[in-house]
Amino acid sequence: MWKLFADVNNWHTWDGGVEFAKMEGRFEKGNHFLFKPKGGPTLKIGIVEATESKSFTDFTKFPLAKMYGVHTFEETAGGLTITTTMKVEGVLGFLWRKIVAQKIVDGLPADMEQQIKTAKTL
Repeated sequence: MWKLFADVNNWHTWDGGVEFAKMEGRFEKGNHFLFKPKGGPTLKIGIVEATESKSFTDFTKFPLAKMYGVHTFEETAGGLTITTTMKVEGVLGFLWRKIVAQKIVDGLPADMEQQIKTAKTL
């Protein structure tokens, strides 16, 4: 799964909701990428934490709010457990939760299924 996420420039090939994602350099803390969801604006997303094959946290700044996506990968006896947690903070956090974060959360089950299918082909 790590290879799938670290290849930001190809997210559009496995996620139908992504128009494009572009990153220069490595998928690591301190770097950022441009992300355009279909029908949405282009966003600059920073990587604030990245531990290869274990976890990464991304960060998006909105007017008067910040959104964090925490993604963890844990090997268990039953296989790989993937957890995604979305957190929105700030004065207008309630608004950005409603218009951005909730849509992301609602789409996670289908997105995870497609991510798993794609990862199996790598």
